[in-house]
Amino acid sequence: MQHNEDNGIAADELGAVTWRKSRASNPSGDCIEVAALASGAVAVRNSRDPHGPALVYTRAEIAAFLRGAKDGEFDDLAG
Repeated sequence: MQHNEDNGIAADELGAVTWRKSRASNPSGDCIEVAALASGAVAVRNSRDPHGPALVYTRAEIAAFLRGAKDGEFDDLAG
């Protein structure tokens, strides 16, 4: 089945993907999960709502975000 990977797509509509979360995730479940898609894109969902919406990003978008996070660009959002 072909589908359009739009932001806000129901996570269930992405098919059989492997979701994973950071080893640093806390036990209360306040975390996100990511999955590599066959198209090369990356899906992100809220671990507390596994059947809810998933946001889909290109590898370039994920790489840019990770570079910024590693450089501390978003540190002000954590506290």
